[in-house]
Order: sequence, then structure tokens, then C-alpha cells
Amino acid sequence: MSEPPSHPSAVRYDPQWRKRISAGEQPAIHANGLEHFYGSGDLRKQVLFDNNLEIYPGEIIIMTGPSGSGKTTLLTLIGTLRRVQAGQLHVLDRALHNASNNDLLQLRRDIGFIFQAHNLFDSLTATQNVRMALELAEPNGNRADQTQRCRDMLESVGLGHRTGHLPKQLSGGQKQRVAIARGLVHNPRLVLADEPTAALDEQSGRRVVELFRERAEQEKATIIIVTHDNRILDVADRIVNLVDGSIRSDVLVQEAAITSQMLMRCDVFKHLTPRSLAEMADHLVSETFEAGTSVIKEGDAGDKFYLIRQGEVKVLRGSEQELLATLGEGDFFGEMALLLDQPRNASVVTTEDTVLYSLSQDQFKQAISQQASFESEIRTSLFDRQ
Repeated sequence: MSEPPSHPSAVRYDPQWRKRISAGEQPAIHANGLEHFYGSGDLRKQVLFDNNLEIYPGEIIIMTGPSGSGKTTLLTLIGTLRRVQAGQLHVLDRALHNASNNDLLQLRRDIGFIFQAHNLFDSLTATQNVRMALELAEPNGNRADQTQRCRDMLESVGLGHRTGHLPKQLSGGQKQRVAIARGLVHNPRLVLADEPTAALDEQSGRRVVELFRERAEQEKATIIIVTHDNRILDVADRIVNLVDGSIRSDVLVQEAAITSQMLMRCDVFKHLTPRSLAEMADHLVSETFEAGTSVIKEGDAGDKFYLIRQGEVKVLRGSEQELLATLGEGDFFGEMALLLDQPRNASVVTTEDTVLYSLSQDQFKQAISQQASFESEIRTSLFDRQ
């Protein structure tokens, strides 16, 4: 069995995430060691490698990555459209790796599927296509009530004037909006959307992602969107990137933005581009220290750069423990030992429970080299203008 290249992933700190865990909220999706193969014998090909993922109710996840990276395969495993072959997968409190066919059938009633290919029935009107999802989820529901709910849903995606039209009478973008209405009409706890806005103009696409946001905030629906559409990245709570069948990064968007702004306060990083800062932020690792803990000791070798995400530390020097500085959220330390390749010139001790983001020596040097390259490009550009 071939193995993809390994990629480090950051352990993100998020106050809301910790609050959920401490409150005992269970993830809507939990994958552990998830793998998948196509074919058998000599033709067997592995497409997912040892993936671990937790997604909580109310989160909107955007899944990105190159074509063939395994995004759609992972989406269909979560949606019960493929059987789990290796690893464990729990979806909406059900274990899919040992689920019966009846278990899977019951689970699908709580899932809204939005396919890139629309998958509409040519002989049914827009309303009838949408009602198919309601009839499957609520087989004993009132038919008149279901019809009205379908029309209201079509109205919300801007198709109130097309409720009686057949698919052949609709444009590609209108068909896509019918598919979106069908995926949302039964108020699913989990929405799985494959390129839902690819065929939509900017206004229609924005209306759709706002619908997603409303469902996440008001109904605590969990929403996973596979997309290459950069216009909708702002709706995401997290962006999960798959490369060669493995989750390379799992980034809390708001946290990455905050961290990048903090890093810009450090002189050695202030000239990095936003992309380089975001990439560096993705390599930061969260470390938690109780009050009174020694983070680094004077004279030790320097192996990490630290950014204070929450809490406070004191910088001390010498046998008398002379106080040099008190640092708090957004401050940083440890860069001089890495820049000069010298031992630590002071000790750092936490004064309260503190969360630090650390960057390894290798990643720190890589960031510095990127800045040097950036400055070299600026000098060359200025020289070329003369």
C-alpha cells in the first residue's frame, strides 16, 4: 500500500471550541483513521489515507483541494453513499463503519444532498422535484403543507416564478437552485453540497450561502461545502484542505486572520505577504501552560518561536530573576535565539493559565527565508525601473 507524503497540521486554539467540548457537545461528524480504496487486486488504488476530522453542529466547513484529491469521496462517505472500508466514521450520533442498511436509510432522512449534476427528474416540475426530498424525509406528512413548503423554499432561492416549470425549461443556474432547494427543504441536520454555486452568478451564489449561514446559526445545521469558488470562502468557519487523499490543513478562518495580524507585529515577519502569513499561521501549534510554568529557561538552546494567544508571561534574567518585561496577548518571544543561533538569553514563566502558539525552528527559518526572497524581489524590481 502506497503512502502519501506526510504534512504537519496545526492544533488550533478556539475559545468556542473549548467551550463546546467542556459542555459535552458531541461532534456531528467524527472520523478517525478513515481510508478508502477503489478497485481490487492489482487494480486496487487507495484514494483516502488515515484522515481524522471533527465537525460540530452549526459549523460551516469549506473543503478545498486539487481535482482528484479525495474531496468528493470523503463527502460521499459522510453522506452514506459509499460504505466505510477502513477506519471509523460517526455521523449524527450513528457509527457508519458498522451500520446496517436500515440504519443508513434512517440517517439519510437527516441529510440534505446538493449535487453538482443537479440530478433532477425531467418529468417533474420544480416544485415536484423539491417535494421528493420532503416525501422521503416525512412520508406521512400533509401533502398540501409539503407543497407550500416547497414553493416557499423555491422562493427563497429566487425561483418563486419558476415553481411549475420542468427542468428543460430552466437554465443551468436555475436547475442548480432547484437542487439546492431540494437539499434544504426538509430542514436537514447535515447538508452536503458539491460545488453548489459553480453555475450561479454572484448574486444568486450569495443568496445561497446566506441560506446556508441561516441554517447553521438558527437550526445548528452542519454544512460541508466542496468548492473551488473563492467568492464564498467568507461564509466558512473552517477550511479543510485535502491533498493526495490526506487532510493537509484544517484551519479556523477567523482564528487564522487574528493570528496573522498578531504575527505582523513581529518585525521579522512584517514584510511577509498575507498568503505567506496565512501559511505560517497554519504551522503554529497550540500549547497550554498552567500558571507558574517555566516555558523556556535562560541558557537553553532555542528551538521555538512563541506567540501569546491568551494569558500572560514574565521575562526574567539572571540568578536574581530580574524582571525584564511582562508580555500578554499578541506579544511574542523566542525569536532572538533563533535569529542569532544562540542559547536563550532569558527565562519566560507564565503568571496565569496561558495559551501559546509555537513555531518550530525549521518553520521559523523558512518564514525568514521567504521574507529575504521578498526583499530581494523588491530590490530587483526597483533596480529594473532605473
